[in-house]
Amino acid sequence: MEQFIVSARKYRPNSFETLLGQENIARTLKNSIQRGQLAHAYLFCGPRGVGKTSAARIFAKTINCSNPGPDLEPCGECESCRSFAEGRSYSIHELDAASNNSVDDIRALTDKVRIPPQVGRYSVYIIDEVHMLSQQAFNAFLKTLEEPPAHAIFILATTEKHKILPTILSRCQTFDFNRIGIEDMVRNMKAIAAKEGVTMSEEAMHIIAQKADGAMRDALTLFDQTVAFCGKEVTYEQVIRNLGVLDYDYYFNLTDHFLSGDYAHAMLTFDEILSKGFNAQSFIGGLSTHFRDLIVCKNEASRTLLHLAPTVAKRYLEYASRCPMGFLFEALNITSNCEAAYKQSGNPRLLIEFALMKLCNLTANLSAGASAAEPRPAEQKAAVQKPAAPKPVEAKPAEPQPVVNNPAPQPSRPSKPTGLSIKAMMAEAKHEPVAAAQTEAEAAEKPAPDPATLQEAWTALAASEAKMPRLSSALSQATPTLSDKEIHFTVGNLAQKDWIDRNCRPRLESFLQKKLGDGAIRLVVDVKQADETPRGMYMPSEKAKYLQENSPEFNALKKDFELEIN
Repeated sequence: MEQFIVSARKYRPNSFETLLGQENIARTLKNSIQRGQLAHAYLFCGPRGVGKTSAARIFAKTINCSNPGPDLEPCGECESCRSFAEGRSYSIHELDAASNNSVDDIRALTDKVRIPPQVGRYSVYIIDEVHMLSQQAFNAFLKTLEEPPAHAIFILATTEKHKILPTILSRCQTFDFNRIGIEDMVRNMKAIAAKEGVTMSEEAMHIIAQKADGAMRDALTLFDQTVAFCGKEVTYEQVIRNLGVLDYDYYFNLTDHFLSGDYAHAMLTFDEILSKGFNAQSFIGGLSTHFRDLIVCKNEASRTLLHLAPTVAKRYLEYASRCPMGFLFEALNITSNCEAAYKQSGNPRLLIEFALMKLCNLTANLSAGASAAEPRPAEQKAAVQKPAAPKPVEAKPAEPQPVVNNPAPQPSRPSKPTGLSIKAMMAEAKHEPVAAAQTEAEAAEKPAPDPATLQEAWTALAASEAKMPRLSSALSQATPTLSDKEIHFTVGNLAQKDWIDRNCRPRLESFLQKKLGDGAIRLVVDVKQADETPRGMYMPSEKAKYLQENSPEFNALKKDFELEIN
């Protein structure tokens, strides 16, 4: 039985032309070979599975090839190329830094560097996952990396550039490898499928490419897995079932439910998705991506960002024309917030179901908002046809009228303005009702309330402030005094006075005005004088003096026992 070789190894790039998605890096390396400007150290960094180690091998094989082609492609027939292909080359060395990361491993490498190549012009050392070297190993490697022998070239490869020491970075030419585009991966898989005799739909290849997330090696691994599951005839339905990917139909059906406001069927669809074993967080993340793709389709300039199979892209264009832009923006906002709150939620399913309900209610809310914003026909007509200003009429001399015993008409009061005045708004903000209209003469003529009436109103005021116990207690303990329609009451310190004046005085004053029926009443908060507050006795001598002056029992006890009190 013939030994099976996985596609990622079998179809690994072996020339610069077959290096997928890294055309700029391939061109730069080829130009440096043509001009003889080879550096002594290179750093290839980027995500996994994008061709870093493959590019290093192609570069090493090319610079040691005896008969390179016109496009600087290795011939594959010279001794250097054949020894490398058979894994017995003594000029190209590979070291896995993940398992050889100690100082001793680096010292063994530096000892080997001194030996010139047996075949070819250069000894190339490819160190993979170089970020795994220890601090001591990096330090031991610095001198050799900076001044290697003329025949030695180092190619370092890593997925985590930020872990490389700056002293290492400064000694290398750095090449950043990009993620491979979905279209490039689909094109490569088509070629491989044709060579392997596999029939696979383009939609299925797009699903595999999206699942690979820019890594060609991962895409070929999924390709082999799918072929092993499905055989030589691979369909879209088999791929999504094998890879655990949610079908686009679910998202399009949910969009129909959202536009029609059918929250019951939206929740039933979500329940069906969960019953098939799909992760709820992956579902809400996929729904966010779905709305993103619909927004991308709304503008012709941004449609290039839609990396989907042609049949699926056509369906997205159709649904994008049915969905208002306001609906899509609000929907993406709802799903993004739900996705962010998923991990902190105590009931994730209820969180997603509530998000689905809000999505179903979006169309109704947007329609209500639009209808409320549009003026009604009557309002439009009134706004357009404004009444013309009346023309001034010349006064005519009054004609004598017969005397009629009718009551004289009362002067009409001015109409109350529809808007609020600044005074009214300020009074409302301070919970101060606007006092009824009252002339200054009426206020001046109204007699001052008697002490009993004042005390009754004051007691009612204290009871009305029951929600603020400290203020109510202070009012109950105070004794109000009236002086020229000013009601004075005293507090213990200046801080209390400032707080009452700032927060409560207008409200208290308004209460008293209503209770006493006099709008001219004013409330004044005074501070108790310092000498009015009895000073406490703190020292023992003060307490003794007080007892001697005020307690006969204390003095009798002192005399009987002949005590000396200081």
